[in-house]
Amino acid sequence: MSTPIFHAANGAPIDADEIPEVMTQGGDWADVLNEIEKISSERIVVNMGPVHPSTHGVLRLILELDGETVRETRVDTGYLHTGIEKTMEYRTWTQGTTLCTRMDYVAPFFQEVAYCLAVEKLLGVTDEIPERANLIRVLMMELNRIASHLVAIGSTGNEMGATTLMTIAFRGREEILRIFERITGLRMNHAYIRPGGVAQDIGEGTLDYIRELLPKARRDIGELEDITKENPIFKKRLCDVAVMPLSALMALGTTGPGLRAAGLPLDMRKSQPYCGYEHFDFDIPVRDKSDVYNRTMVRFDECYQSLRIIYQVLDRLQATEGAPVMIADPHIAWPAQLSVATDGQGNSLEHIREIMGTSMESLIHHFKLVTEGFTVPAGQVYQTVEHAKGILGVHLVSDGGTRPFRAHFRDPSFANLQSLAMMTEGGQLADVVVSLAAIDPVLGGVDR
Repeated sequence: MSTPIFHAANGAPIDADEIPEVMTQGGDWADVLNEIEKISSERIVVNMGPVHPSTHGVLRLILELDGETVRETRVDTGYLHTGIEKTMEYRTWTQGTTLCTRMDYVAPFFQEVAYCLAVEKLLGVTDEIPERANLIRVLMMELNRIASHLVAIGSTGNEMGATTLMTIAFRGREEILRIFERITGLRMNHAYIRPGGVAQDIGEGTLDYIRELLPKARRDIGELEDITKENPIFKKRLCDVAVMPLSALMALGTTGPGLRAAGLPLDMRKSQPYCGYEHFDFDIPVRDKSDVYNRTMVRFDECYQSLRIIYQVLDRLQATEGAPVMIADPHIAWPAQLSVATDGQGNSLEHIREIMGTSMESLIHHFKLVTEGFTVPAGQVYQTVEHAKGILGVHLVSDGGTRPFRAHFRDPSFANLQSLAMMTEGGQLADVVVSLAAIDPVLGGVDR
């Protein structure tokens, strides 16, 4: 006896002849499961940004997530766009220093030096730059390299909730900013490096002041290293995170600590020396794997190498005391004689007395060179320096006038950000922030 079938809606019995026939067809069970997974998987797209602490600026990340797993990362820049490169076309060659120093504001001296080296190459006066000016440039860059790396290490720790790392890092950076302020009158945005040399010599007693502060900065670097290097929590959080093979880093144009962590000792200071770096004794730190942990360790190693260079510079500065710091050519040399006073940086009173009271020729020369600037022969150059974050390139084009026809910078933060998508794909959402902090982008350089 068959079991009766009833209508689901009204409960009335259904005649067997009214039941529709359903044809089923077999297939590969794996294909069926794949289709089910496609239908049932929950993928969402979220915004990280456009403001996030680890970016040191404004950067938008568009993340496609499958649960906690990152399937795709898209980097959206432009939120801090300043138009610096275009503005430089409307300013004199010397005024360009004031603009480019504001790009990567964590490491401003590298932009200043690279730009001035490019201008000097266009002028054909590279070999005429005084030795003491080059020594001061190296001093400022290596101090700035340490300050930049301290920000990178401290912010990476801060993103993981270790605020102590940030406070120690900024304490060490503060010692370096005090040196900058004593020499240039400013803590950042200095415009101290000028085409032909530097704006002014370092003041009396500055070398002793630097020697007094450097041990404090070294202490803070060592304290950070003691907290992190063999810390099991730190290593578990950073080791094997955002791993990038050397081939991928090179294909994507990544340079700096991330590339050297993969084992390639690429450093412009060694391969294409400038400012006399070939005369200094230092090593290029490398590691055997480019993950977040090793990128951090390379930055520690580079801080110690920078200190090594700085002490050599201090000895040479002491030996060249009183030597010129600006090119002798009066058609290029900045005419102002600057001095650091209690109100910052300005013209020395002696210079003002001369141009305003005793020498009309000096006043006219000062006025014309400051307002009109000097002419640069037509042509184009490309100059690279080893920035704290990687290779910084400057492409300058001159049409023979008193201002650039075109100025373009290859900023390492911008180039290195290309690797973020590959670093984070397949990883955890929580690792995105750490991966980004290890790249150490500064958006002033990205959105120039």
